[in-house]
Amino acid sequence: MTTTLYYSPGACSLAVHILLEEIGQPFALTLVSSSNGSTRSPQHLRLNPKGRVPVLVHDDVVYTEVPAIMLHLALSNPQAHMHPATHEGLIRAIEWFNWLSGTVHSGAVRQIWRTEWFTTESSQYAGIQAKGKEHLHSAFELIEARLSTSTWAVEDHYSVVDAFLLVFYRWGGHRMGIDMKGKYSAWTALTTRVMQRSAVQRAIATEGISVW
Repeated sequence: MTTTLYYSPGACSLAVHILLEEIGQPFALTLVSSSNGSTRSPQHLRLNPKGRVPVLVHDDVVYTEVPAIMLHLALSNPQAHMHPATHEGLIRAIEWFNWLSGTVHSGAVRQIWRTEWFTTESSQYAGIQAKGKEHLHSAFELIEARLSTSTWAVEDHYSVVDAFLLVFYRWGGHRMGIDMKGKYSAWTALTTRVMQRSAVQRAIATEGISVW
C-alpha cells in the first residue's frame, strides 16, 4: 500500500499530516502551495480539479477535503483510536467538521485571506475583511465556550477534531495576530495537550512551522 499527502505547510492539510503521524503507517509528502501557483498546476489539477490541498492518494484512490480524508483515515485505522467510539460521538465529530470547514474556514477565514473570492471591486475589500474578522471572533468565542466544559472536543479522548482545532488556533495567533493565550484559556489548554503528543511534534517539525 502507498499513501501520499499533498500538503502546504501550516495549511488545513496540517490536520491530515498529524493524523498520518498518529496512525504510524508509512506515507510520503508532496509539497504544493497556492503561493507559488503549484495548486493550479496541470499535475495537481488532475488529482484535485478544485485546486486545493489537502489531497490524499491511497492505493491510487484520491481523496479530497479535510473532513472526508480525516474520517476515512481514522475509520480505516481503528487501532489509532482517533475517531469517536460511539455513534453520538461520530455525529458530533461531523458536526464540528462541517462547521469548521464549511463556515469558519470557507466563510470567515476566506473573507480575510481571499477577499477576491467575494468581490471584483477592491474598494470593497476592507469592509469584507472587517466582516470576516467579526465572524471569526464570534466563531472563536463559540469554540472557547464549547471547550470550557470538556477536556477534549468530542467524548473524553483525543480525536481527529482536536487535531483540526489546532490548525485554527495556530492561524489565530500566527496569521491573524490574535492573542490566543490571553483570550481563549480553554482552547489554549486543549492546544497544550495536543502539542504534547509526539505525532503532532513530528508533523510540525517536518513542516517547519510553530504553533506558539
